[in-house]
Amino acid sequence: MNRRNFLRWSGLAALAALAGGVTARSAMAGNKYYTGPVSDHFDGKVFFNPGGEEPGGFANLIRWKLGGNNKAWPESFPSPFPQAVPEKRVAGDRMSVTMVGHASFLIQAAGLNILTDPVWDERASPVRFAGPKRVNQPGITMGDLPPIDIVIVTHNHYDHMDLETLWVLQGRDKPQFVTPLGNDDIIRSRLADARIDVMDWGGLLEVGGGVALHCEPCHHWSARGLNDRRMALWAAFVIETPAGKIYHVGDTGFHSGINYRAAREKHGSFRLANLPFGAYEPQWFMKAQHQNPDEAVEGMLLCNAAHVAGHHWGTFKLTDEGIEEPVVALHAALDARNLPRERFRPMRPGEVFEVPAATA
Repeated sequence: MNRRNFLRWSGLAALAALAGGVTARSAMAGNKYYTGPVSDHFDGKVFFNPGGEEPGGFANLIRWKLGGNNKAWPESFPSPFPQAVPEKRVAGDRMSVTMVGHASFLIQAAGLNILTDPVWDERASPVRFAGPKRVNQPGITMGDLPPIDIVIVTHNHYDHMDLETLWVLQGRDKPQFVTPLGNDDIIRSRLADARIDVMDWGGLLEVGGGVALHCEPCHHWSARGLNDRRMALWAAFVIETPAGKIYHVGDTGFHSGINYRAAREKHGSFRLANLPFGAYEPQWFMKAQHQNPDEAVEGMLLCNAAHVAGHHWGTFKLTDEGIEEPVVALHAALDARNLPRERFRPMRPGEVFEVPAATA
């Protein structure tokens, strides 16, 4: 195999770990990360979405990649915002969210600094030389981050769990890591001394100062390679603070809106929801794991979110749509429902969103 073909295949293998291209047989040898009782979303070996849809296997991955509908991205897509220098703390009724890139946010509320799915690496990939490469710089330099108290890792895909970034944060701040079942084993492989709270769907973690974290379902899956499919759990998180509730969804398929309705029924309403709205084409392949912009807007309404920080677009090319197509489709979805565009903000790296107070 020549170098060009090797790099092409390595890139495909890296993408397979993100997009579902592994076979179901890989999960049958036993779970390498988690051992626990059978539940409505764990069969004793692997996790699953109750009543949901599994991601496509390797044959469908090849069908997608040979489909010829891929739209090229520019090599560079710089943000219109300069890299942010956040305040050290945000307190009182204020709530501030700064976009780092992709699904990485700095959330500041109730005096706490919370990072979600932090990825500062150049690639979202199991290898350093191939796989999705970022087209813009992180919206905050690591040196300009305020002290980080909590790091939420929603699942183990490479565009959400970057062990090198977590290692730097551990050396820098020794934060409290919060993640769903099984992911702690992966994190400890790089951060042996990390303080990790592991949660199952429906779990509650009291942080203190009126802040609590709720681990909630989303429709997704997990894998770090070709032999650990669905062996660690994926989740959304509700961050309950005195300044209001935040619904953070790192990755999800729409799943008929089931999880959005459940979040509203349990939590009532949200001052802010962080919702993904990119990486959705072709929809026949991606719908079980990534929602499209129209579905994201419907999710905003179903979970009763006053404002949305939109993410999972414009940093790593994972799927076929053009780089700005998610925003065009998002605006069309909002306009079709006569909703103000400012309610659902497609965040760019370095952008700071001072979330308005929720009104009655």
